Amino acid sequence: MLAPQLQEFHPELNSRRGELIAWGLTLLVAAGWVVLVVSGHRVPGSVPLLGILLLLAALSISLGNWMDRQTCLRLEPGGVSFQNGLRTVRLDWEQIRQVQVYPGKWGKRVSVIGPDSHFEFRTLGEVTVQGEVKGRLGFVEGERILQKILDGAGMVPKPDSPSSSPYYFVRK
Repeated sequence: MLAPQLQEFHPELNSRRGELIAWGLTLLVAAGWVVLVVSGHRVPGSVPLLGILLLLAALSISLGNWMDRQTCLRLEPGGVSFQNGLRTVRLDWEQIRQVQVYPGKWGKRVSVIGPDSHFEFRTLGEVTVQGEVKGRLGFVEGERILQKILDGAGMVPKPDSPSSSPYYFVRK
């Protein structure tokens, strides 16, 4: 069963380099667009399209980084809570109906499902390029968090759940 003290976890934070590159490219395309308009030249259709795509990518990366920095998962004596800036979920151990685990290349994606709400987190995953670790994502102690949630909620593998991905846990 879960230890009586509060345990708080935060995911690995990525470098903001990709975010800065996306915003820099967006500004570069926007500047080129403005120069073309001001100088009276025809603006090719690809310039606005590229600008919009880069803007959407930059916004998406910024939102993801902001959410990672706001994310906190707490294991408490009475249950688990999760918040990421956009959603806040608190589930008592008895409220957890199912835990779904989706193994992946970059860690497992874990869904904790209650009667009216749910949340997801990732166990630690490493992005490697040619054998070199380029980034880490998810919770360093993700496997331990998963096991504590399963223990605290009294979950067992679902009898008819496949042994391959995804796999499910339900109440005893």
